[in-house]
Amino acid sequence: MTRIWLRDPLAIHLGSDADPAAAARGIVVDTALGTIVELVGRGEQPQVDEVFDAGSHVITPGLINTHHHFYQTLTRAWAPVADLPLFGWLVNLYPVWARLTPRALELATTVAMAELLQSGCTTAADHHYLFPTGMDDAIDIQVDVTRRLGMRAMLTRGSMSLGEDDGGLPPQRTVQDPDVILADSERLVNRYHERGDGARVQIGLAPCSPFSVTTSLMADSATLAERLDVRLHTHLAETLDEEQFCRERFGMRTVEYLDSVGWLSNRTWLAHGVHFNEDEIAALGAAGTAVAHCPTSNMRLASGIARAVELEDAGVPLGLGVDGSASNDASNMIREVRQALYLQRLRYGTEQVSSARVLDWATAGSAAALGRTDIGRIAVGMQADLAMFRLDGLAFSGSHDPIAALVLCGAERADRVMVGGEWRVRDGEVVGLDVEALIAEHQQAARALVAGV
Repeated sequence: MTRIWLRDPLAIHLGSDADPAAAARGIVVDTALGTIVELVGRGEQPQVDEVFDAGSHVITPGLINTHHHFYQTLTRAWAPVADLPLFGWLVNLYPVWARLTPRALELATTVAMAELLQSGCTTAADHHYLFPTGMDDAIDIQVDVTRRLGMRAMLTRGSMSLGEDDGGLPPQRTVQDPDVILADSERLVNRYHERGDGARVQIGLAPCSPFSVTTSLMADSATLAERLDVRLHTHLAETLDEEQFCRERFGMRTVEYLDSVGWLSNRTWLAHGVHFNEDEIAALGAAGTAVAHCPTSNMRLASGIARAVELEDAGVPLGLGVDGSASNDASNMIREVRQALYLQRLRYGTEQVSSARVLDWATAGSAAALGRTDIGRIAVGMQADLAMFRLDGLAFSGSHDPIAALVLCGAERADRVMVGGEWRVRDGEVVGLDVEALIAEHQQAARALVAGV
């Protein structure tokens, strides 16, 4: 057994409703168990094997990203879609993404997860719905990368089954037969899905969106998820175009459609959720259906401002997500916290949206959205997933409150990150990763994908 004391931090975020004095002198982690075993209050001196001086650090729970598309790191800041809204953005990118290869996905996943780690993120949900020819093992590839980097991940077996020939948005070569989708979904759950505290890899089922998946596949996915006891994920109510599509094709608004296919439950978490009315917010809260708020992407594509405070107040588990790296162009969770703070203050004002509340969205809220009770908080018995940020650069000079400074002054990178009691980031660098070599090959793959060679 090795007990390490993270001693005397500048500040520690135990949650917006918790007394930070309970861990004023830091926390003790059992690295063998991978859990937090003690909160050290003022005047206390724990018995430990090792001490890490955290006097220059703010400690938060490891940040949790509830929505991403790792493969999109290959199409960041692509000029033809830089100034388009969602549907036009998608129509132009689908043919590019259809050329995805296994090695390109491996590189893209590694870049996304490494970037997330450097930003203080310890658990990430990815929504992968592209399975062109030769990409049958896409999720298997992502599992391997997750294990190599030592993160936790909710990897979702996404799907598209409604192509343009049948009134959907994706080109036909990017859609799959529903039987193939469901069979592969069950295979992946049986092979990789871990249950219980400390799970590193989990699998969810994630038909892409109302405009790219048939009604029957949505319903069948819900039935399969219940039988296998895994979570469900999809895009919903991201744009007004999507709402109009649902009205014209199904004769329903988005939440009515969700209910009609058996998805309105606490098994489900939704990406974006921008365009809900009061009745829909109440229905989501009553069902315990979660929402992944993606502020940067919603601003980038001019999709709108999610009603995050009203959703949370209605009982909706609310988390944060960076979304894909072609609609955010970054995979940075601490930056997303700041974006959420400022975007939501535009809707609700300053007093309802504090730095601590938004940090809760990125930690405990995100954990709840993914159905996890063992991560997202700093407490005895919780997994030792921790992010540690230094506030000693020019950007923080003259700041006073460390928690507020972490968000308001714009932290970009964690100095140390621990996952399950193991350091995965030291001095700002991902342990064991040759970043320069990764960037060189990833850049080459990105250029080849766009050029079609």
